[in-house]
Amino acid sequence: MLYAIASILIGLVLLVWSADRFVDGAAATARHFGMPPLLIGMVIVGFGTSVPEMLVSAQSALQGNPGLALGNAYGSNIANIALILGAASLISPIAVHSQVLRRELPILLGISLVALVQLWDGHLSRLDAAVLLLLFASIMGWSIMQGMRERTDSFGTEMDEEMRSNVMPIGKAVMWLVIGLGVLMLSSRMLVWGAVTVAQSLGVSDLIIGLTVVALGTSLPELASSVAAAFKKEHDIALGNVLGSNMFNTLAVVGIAGSIQPLDVDNAVLFRDMPVMIGLTLSLLFMGLRFRKESRINRFEAVLLLLVYVGYNGWLVMTALS
Repeated sequence: MLYAIASILIGLVLLVWSADRFVDGAAATARHFGMPPLLIGMVIVGFGTSVPEMLVSAQSALQGNPGLALGNAYGSNIANIALILGAASLISPIAVHSQVLRRELPILLGISLVALVQLWDGHLSRLDAAVLLLLFASIMGWSIMQGMRERTDSFGTEMDEEMRSNVMPIGKAVMWLVIGLGVLMLSSRMLVWGAVTVAQSLGVSDLIIGLTVVALGTSLPELASSVAAAFKKEHDIALGNVLGSNMFNTLAVVGIAGSIQPLDVDNAVLFRDMPVMIGLTLSLLFMGLRFRKESRINRFEAVLLLLVYVGYNGWLVMTALS
């Protein structure tokens, strides 16, 4: 079991490091090929920060661990809103300026409800997975069109300023892109093996391990980038990281895992985890779209989000011990 714990810890460190290198390399490469900053933020960065979840859930599905695959995806969504946005908003209250992000908030709620309906029969079939991937492709296509039309959106402006402060030659960008992806694949295998081994040794379900340790670990890239953006008062980047990641997790991560291997769904996912995820998404929709001069997630709301995250994980721990 010591080897398994070491594999989790080393895998998490490598996962965070390689995800950062992969995102930097992918964003710089896209910049060299003339992609608008808004699209880089919405598509490249959103995809890049969700690659850890994607690889971990795919590995879990291949090895026949559906609880780990779903727990990783939905647990990451919960961590993204409650922990990451909570921490970022505590540092600097997140003001929602971007019209693109404001439009994506109700879409995120909608796809979360679609996911709940799909899982209601206790099974995620390959057809369900195909629907999720089709939705993902449609939303990405819509986002690209919106990004091409609205190059002056505040989210794009923040991304442009961020990328200008970190210019990278094309050769170095491609190098980090390739190295980052390779290490991501290796570290995801280490993390999945370690997590499954620990779960089996402790008699804890792989769902609980996926919702806690693995979800937190694969969300660390979003945590690092959103907290850094909050310190720089790049509010749209902090929010964009979370929205993009949650959309990728709900549609692409679960869709890819389900297309590899149909997944049986534990009742706890339906009656414990999905309501928490949808409730947090609904609260984010309210905070981001409420009618006042400037919508923002204030520090009081940030504390509430963090308390929800602590309470939810306490609930999971009690469930595991009972």
